[in-house]
Amino acid sequence: MAPRPVIRRTAPLDTREMAELLNQIIAVGGTTARTQSVCADDFIPLLTAPGSACHVAEIGVEIMGFQYIEPHHALPPEAADISTFVRRGKTGLGIGSALFTATAQAARDLGYHWINATIRADNTGGLIYYQSRGFRDWRHLSDQRLANGMRVDKVCKRYDLD
Repeated sequence: MAPRPVIRRTAPLDTREMAELLNQIIAVGGTTARTQSVCADDFIPLLTAPGSACHVAEIGVEIMGFQYIEPHHALPPEAADISTFVRRGKTGLGIGSALFTATAQAARDLGYHWINATIRADNTGGLIYYQSRGFRDWRHLSDQRLANGMRVDKVCKRYDLD
């Protein structure tokens, strides 16, 4: 049986490993709308910005995934936007489930009423993950341009906290 992940709030020293994890996902492509690599400093605002919360999942001393919520300009103030990233080859170990338990509670504590997830329509794994958490489709965005010029459809899913 695989060890259970330990979930905790993100600390500044985690940002280097988070960037490395996300850059591996970006390099392979196909599961994130991000197309440009990130650096550790890109995550610092998530640790301090009002309305944001970030958690990491560790197994042993290695970060296996992270999830964050933050306000988004296209959402009403009662909604947070969520992003989830799990180390390549480590999906299916309960990492995403454990992260979401902590994130949903953080969203409630921050006063949010619902959470939005915007997923590439071709990201089958991401769509299944959010569906399995209880998210439901509420919007479809056609022909969205990514930073590298690629065009994709996106699905917006909603999770009501109340």
